[in-house]
Amino acid sequence: MKAIIIGGGVGGLTTALMLHARGIDCEIFEQADQIRELGVGINTLPHAIRELKEIGLLERLDAVAIRTYELFYANRFGQTVWHELRGTDAGFDVPQFSIHRGKLQNVIYQAVRARLGETRVHPGHRLGAFQQNESGVTAYFFDRSGAHIRTAQGDVLIGADGIHSLVREKLFPNEGPAHWNGTMLWRGAVDWPQFMTGRSMIIAGGMEAKFVLYPIAAGSAPDRRLTNWAVMAKVSDGGVPPRKEDWSRPGRWDDLRPHLQRFRLPYVDVGHLIEATGEFWEYPLCDRDPLPRWSHGRVTLLGDAAHPMYPVGSNGASQAILDARCLADRLVSADNPAHALWAYEQERLPMTAQIVRMNRKGGPEGVIDAVESLAPDGFDKIDDVLSHDQRLAIVRGYASTAGFVQSQVNKGK
Repeated sequence: MKAIIIGGGVGGLTTALMLHARGIDCEIFEQADQIRELGVGINTLPHAIRELKEIGLLERLDAVAIRTYELFYANRFGQTVWHELRGTDAGFDVPQFSIHRGKLQNVIYQAVRARLGETRVHPGHRLGAFQQNESGVTAYFFDRSGAHIRTAQGDVLIGADGIHSLVREKLFPNEGPAHWNGTMLWRGAVDWPQFMTGRSMIIAGGMEAKFVLYPIAAGSAPDRRLTNWAVMAKVSDGGVPPRKEDWSRPGRWDDLRPHLQRFRLPYVDVGHLIEATGEFWEYPLCDRDPLPRWSHGRVTLLGDAAHPMYPVGSNGASQAILDARCLADRLVSADNPAHALWAYEQERLPMTAQIVRMNRKGGPEGVIDAVESLAPDGFDKIDDVLSHDQRLAIVRGYASTAGFVQSQVNKGK
């Protein structure tokens, strides 16, 4: 069996490693001219890290990431709404990692190069068309000028080419653009003095705006960390998102500054932090409606191409990794490739569709929204605003759906 993988991001690269580990041949086709370390910080949850450990990547990830120790949900004044330990400190057998997205991608990419060989990865290849019949799939690739440069044949084609997936567009030509909820996301990372434990993660704010802060790597000195921050704020009623070309562009201080006045946090001067960052990035918060199916014969979708979701609950990259494991298992155990893709879809589509819907309502961070709606000016005792059991239901209900459940429920406070 041979798989054609469209997209050289975390999902596509992880799929290649999973397939290779099971003896399935594959090639990766990426439209960018090179696979580079792009993006800023993300979190990868234990259920996904467990899968990467199984293919021998834990030690390499440990060398470039931070093992997240704890998570705080807080209001815009920094008052704790919910606190819990994370990863191994919460009783899991593997950590939660806070990591630069580019570093995560590069660890996986270097493993692909070493195990599959340089010749199995093809940057600068834009998918133009594909066709399938009873014996396989044929894909046609073009360069930036539109010239045909390669034809590839395989038993299955896997679209792991992101929220703007060409594979998805060809399977669902009438779907239209992604949905924008009117929220803008600004993100950056800067060398910054260690706060709290040096492995703490904070999400503060409420319905109008949220601020996220966590370290993603060692800093320039022992008491410093490369620190990732993000601000999400409502700027529009939403609808059609900005042009695709504007999805990852430098942010402007004048656009972001008005939203920072909401935050009065004791552990960081938000304005000073962002000023010190220099260049940061702007993204519209977009997703797509869950699809009725991913698999069409020998063609299927994976990761953001299958289930683009808001960056809530640290689940985007984690769910792509879980997709890769499931798909590889189904392909290696089935005689019929099309049936394997169908079985993969049956297992993964319902769960990810529910996560997309829950993220639209705030996911686990909805506990902050609930508290702000009841106590917009802060509180004396959190239990007088929302009981422990009510807060637990919001946070744990999401974790259960996402396949990420703390082993010690009473850790939450």
